[in-house]
Amino acid sequence: MSRIITAGLDGSRESLAAADWAARESLLRDLPCRLVHAWELQSYNYPTAYAPSVGPALQRNWAERVPREAEEDLRRRYPDLRISADQVDGQPVPVLLAAAADAELLVLGSRGLSSIGGFMVGSVALSVVARAANPVVLVRAEEPNGSDPRPTEPPFGEVVLGLDLRRPAHALFEFAFDAAARRASALTVVHGWTLPAYYGLDAGFGYTSGAVTPGLGGELAVQEAIGLTDALRPWREKFPGVEVTEKSVSGGVAHHLVEAASGAGLVVIGRRSRDSAIGTHLGPVAHAVMHHAAAPVVVVPHD
Repeated sequence: MSRIITAGLDGSRESLAAADWAARESLLRDLPCRLVHAWELQSYNYPTAYAPSVGPALQRNWAERVPREAEEDLRRRYPDLRISADQVDGQPVPVLLAAAADAELLVLGSRGLSSIGGFMVGSVALSVVARAANPVVLVRAEEPNGSDPRPTEPPFGEVVLGLDLRRPAHALFEFAFDAAARRASALTVVHGWTLPAYYGLDAGFGYTSGAVTPGLGGELAVQEAIGLTDALRPWREKFPGVEVTEKSVSGGVAHHLVEAASGAGLVVIGRRSRDSAIGTHLGPVAHAVMHHAAAPVVVVPHD
């Protein structure tokens, strides 16, 4: 893996927003930035999502122009940025997965639908996020409105980390705390937990009355909160300058993460790297956060 930030381009407004985010992240980390445009010649004379409906020569010209113009624009706006741009022949998913493997961070765009409908994460982005070996960021194109500010330069918005204590991951902690430290931002950690399946059931379901202890929910809430504090302690010590807020919540954690993302600068969630019986996939929490969180979302793969 190279120490570089890479953004995937396809000519859309969303991908240009992703390129801009990647440029600013590169400056923040003092790393070079690379723009990658995956392109494959269309056999039939019909337009793709963003490419014109023209012959091979003009298609090639358009494919080469997309990364070149994006690079020129970013050089103009960020004079100190070390940037390169490549037009790579091939299908988008394999090209972007290869780019992700060679980068510290891959940045892709997601399309805004509405405040109710959320955001549309395309099939290419979903495939890359589910299979990439390194973290992938999804950035939406819309500018923040007055009631939902998300600063894109200092002072940055806070970083939000979604955490599952049943599967604690070094990579997830490291990314979130490091991102908050670099931005001089606060970090909010949201841990979701659920009551056991037998909670609230009576003896008619085959459980003795002793199986359901009065006040069990409160006891578990305390235990989960203590577990969260214990898990964060070494990271607080490693990053003493990061102000951390702990939230241990019962029920669906996705809703709490989406709510916390309002006004945040970055949301960090994890994805297990292991393949399941049906292949590598994203869980329901990751899907919900990617489609509904207003802030950029980082998906960090981990064991």
